[in-house]
Amino acid sequence: MAEFELAAEVRNAHGKQNRELRRQGFVPGIVYGPSNDPISVQFPYRAIEVTLMNAGGTNLIDIVVDGKAYPSLAREVQRDVVRGDILHVDFLAVDASQRIRVEVPIIMEGRSPVVVAREGILITGRSALTLEVYPDDIRDRILIDLSQLTELGSEVLVGDLEFGENVTVHSDPNEMLAKIVQPAAARAEEAELDELEGEEGEETDEDSEEEEGEEE
Repeated sequence: MAEFELAAEVRNAHGKQNRELRRQGFVPGIVYGPSNDPISVQFPYRAIEVTLMNAGGTNLIDIVVDGKAYPSLAREVQRDVVRGDILHVDFLAVDASQRIRVEVPIIMEGRSPVVVAREGILITGRSALTLEVYPDDIRDRILIDLSQLTELGSEVLVGDLEFGENVTVHSDPNEMLAKIVQPAAARAEEAELDELEGEEGEETDEDSEEEEGEEE
């Protein structure tokens, strides 16, 4: 049983008729999947709005149609480009025995002591990973603990994350997700010092050549 539940009615309106359906306060949608024929459905606007807000695209939702529950994921949510209103929703009814791909957001928690001490700054990579999992292994977030980054150059790579043997990650294991680097100001200051040291070295060499010339 999914954590979220959403009641739906079978939808008889199609095409241009969906405009009238929306005016009546409903959102048209469809439930499809590998184990069932597509079902045209409709939802009360407020109910589907709240459910999508809480469940997102990585939590299973039981879509209940005529008393039968279809554990599903919200696959595509069409919205009005101006007002942002929900216009149509596609739900993928999952099969517990089949793996599916889900886009799971990456959440950073904690703070690096290097950043706290203002000795470094945090740079991050992608904000989500694509995981291939069984429905029971779906997670709603991937947590990265930044407090473990305790020195300059510390980083978290895709390959550092542990998901278990039933999960496949569709990303390069060497891809950087979080890293502590030197602040730009500090890098610029070091570059300036290196440049000055270089100039001093050149002056010293010139002085030596002059002294040698005088001795001759």
